[in-house]
Amino acid sequence: MAMEFLVRGATQFGEPGVFMAFEETDQDLSQNVASMGFDLSALCARKKLFLDHVRIERNEIEETGEYDLEGLFIRLGNAIDTIGAKRVVLDTLESLFSGFSDTNILRAELRRLFAWLKSKGVTAVITAESGDGKLTRQGIEEYVADCVILLDHRVEDQTSIRRLRVVKYRGTMHGTSEYPFLIGQTGLSVLPLSSLKLEHKAPTQRVSSGVPRLDTMLGGKGFYRGTSILVSGGAGTGKSSLVTHFVQAACQRGERALYMASEQSPDEVIRNMHSIGLNLEPWIKRDLLRFYAARPGAFGLEKHLVTVHDLTAEFQPKVVVVDPITNFASTGTHSEVKSMVTRLMDMFKERQITTMFTSLTSGDGAPELTEVGISSQMDAWLLLRNLECNGERNRGLYVLKSRGMAHSNQIREFLLTDHGVQLRDVYVGPSGLLTGSARDAQEAKERAEAIERKQQSQRKSLKLTQERQLLEAQIAKMRSDFEVEEQGLLRGAHEVELQEKQFVLDRKEMGRVRLADAVPAAGNGHA
Repeated sequence: MAMEFLVRGATQFGEPGVFMAFEETDQDLSQNVASMGFDLSALCARKKLFLDHVRIERNEIEETGEYDLEGLFIRLGNAIDTIGAKRVVLDTLESLFSGFSDTNILRAELRRLFAWLKSKGVTAVITAESGDGKLTRQGIEEYVADCVILLDHRVEDQTSIRRLRVVKYRGTMHGTSEYPFLIGQTGLSVLPLSSLKLEHKAPTQRVSSGVPRLDTMLGGKGFYRGTSILVSGGAGTGKSSLVTHFVQAACQRGERALYMASEQSPDEVIRNMHSIGLNLEPWIKRDLLRFYAARPGAFGLEKHLVTVHDLTAEFQPKVVVVDPITNFASTGTHSEVKSMVTRLMDMFKERQITTMFTSLTSGDGAPELTEVGISSQMDAWLLLRNLECNGERNRGLYVLKSRGMAHSNQIREFLLTDHGVQLRDVYVGPSGLLTGSARDAQEAKERAEAIERKQQSQRKSLKLTQERQLLEAQIAKMRSDFEVEEQGLLRGAHEVELQEKQFVLDRKEMGRVRLADAVPAAGNGHA
């Protein structure tokens, strides 16, 4: 940590530094920190770093008279002035004071050392060994220093863990928790347990889940970008298949995706996804998809966390899948695993990376319970379940929660086909919820009943048509008979009328004939 303090100051902030070692030589220091990517020789050549080894051998020291650090001040002052140092490291105090027994003088000189460093205007890091029941062996350094950082190295469940705690830091607000840290190829990495403040941005842009019907269940547009999504379910419910659709959709948009696998190798994932029609190889070749596959027990949680952090910083993905998160439960306590997931979520939210976690649920417990216990922190939660009915097992999916959007509360049957994941409506009827062959049988029965009802309706319609035709025929016959009778009556009436007319004519004719005889004149008749 002390060497990184100097190297980062020289390379990133332009502040030269002096490293005064009482145990390791300059050559040993250069070799030891080379594994962290630090080139001390180059920094020394550029006057950015000054290494000074002060050799102290107990058998060569004879304590006579009063002891002080005046010689150290002269030597250190010369090194500071040589390169214009702004930072100083003394490693370690115990080596400097180990040969002397008068603790009163040592404490007085220690106070004078801290005051002298402040007077030089340098920021100093002084390493010290922890004492018996005390932070330091002398028991006074922590009171004189402005900042005290306690480093701890422990082994838990056969896993080595380094932790850091800021005991005090005058004039500032600081975290007081223990923070795991690692020493890697790029130096020391410290990741806080979680963000001190909840200041993540909340984008309104939506991203597809890769399954159109699922997007429809999520308000028709999918998830919000930068959110954390939990996909939980028992073994074999299709969690990996669903998250792979999510990854493929991101790659199709031209976005990079990081797939963290802790159960399958990348080749196994690629092969298995071929069975549902998903081909991931083109995305890998185009560097849009990258796998990080490692057993959780290969190293501690912090190592996984730092590795993911470094991969994220280097690859810059827009989508991350962690499949499954529950495997990490075997590498730490419940609180440690929960802390790791929380830190992952914070890191991804700060970078507005949409993350999908899978969680294996136990068949004995409630499906709404997760082993890691982070469901309350998730923005969306998809639950996959095995639905057993009529001697077969089918899969079901529903949205347990999705913050900030309207979403469906319906269960959908989750099908794995040779052309991907499909969601179908389940049958809900008097006998309950049906899926699979039971649903198919019920749907076939309903189709047959519908056909029977249609045929019955057609038969009734035909009968009605026939009856209508018969009635119309009867009406036509009655109308015809009526017309015949009507014609007969009209003819009879006409004949009667003609007869009456003829009778009138005949009478007139008869009258005329009678008037044809001469009528005798008056008085001329016979007597």
